[in-house]
Amino acid sequence: MRLFDLNGNKAIVAGGAGDLGKVVVSGLRDAGVEVAILDKAEDLAEIAQALSLPGQPPVTGVHADLADRSDLPRGFATALQTLGTVDILINIQGIQRRFPAEDFPLDAWDEVIELNLTSVFELCQLAGKVMLSKGHGKIVNFASLNSFTGGITIPAYSASKAGVALLTKALSNDWAARGITVNGIAPGYMDTKMTAAIKADPARNPQILWRIPIGRWGTGADLIGPVLFLSSPASDYVTGVVLPVDGGWMGR
Repeated sequence: MRLFDLNGNKAIVAGGAGDLGKVVVSGLRDAGVEVAILDKAEDLAEIAQALSLPGQPPVTGVHADLADRSDLPRGFATALQTLGTVDILINIQGIQRRFPAEDFPLDAWDEVIELNLTSVFELCQLAGKVMLSKGHGKIVNFASLNSFTGGITIPAYSASKAGVALLTKALSNDWAARGITVNGIAPGYMDTKMTAAIKADPARNPQILWRIPIGRWGTGADLIGPVLFLSSPASDYVTGVVLPVDGGWMGR
């Protein structure tokens, strides 16, 4: 058995049109995986076309509003029909809303929880049923450092990502003996549009860099190796784990 051989696998990547998602999709594609991206990005067709390279498995974009409980299953069904099956599910979708905790609006709370946590659960259920019928599958959910820490002015985000971490463990408990490994990745401070304001802050940026032993912000490329490991036979005895990919931040 080739431990990291993913040739011929089929993956659904929810949120794959985002900054980090596109890089994860490219890593799966380069490893021989056919990918369907579930996302509501207006330019999804162009993104999928740009990620599809000659001589490599295709990347298909499937429009779906993952925060819409009726549109999500439709999008999943379309992606499943496109691929024929699903061997790997990557949940990387997520949004951020910032307000002082005492003023945090309930509609913003609902928006964050729906996309960051509820859609992850629903997609795990849908993909899990397919994987259970085959007796094997790999699910990788994107948590966050805020799965472990409360953050500042982000109660909904932290609650949602803590939920993703524990959901990952709960699903692993239910499904590991039936052939599905369920793991999480907790990115550290990543250089994306979501964190641009913090990275540009002359006070916060040095504080963050001081806490990261490697001494830099992470990039999407730093996530490819962990995703491929957790999606491949190399991780067949790894399940229920939430792996920080943070440049050492959690160990400081």
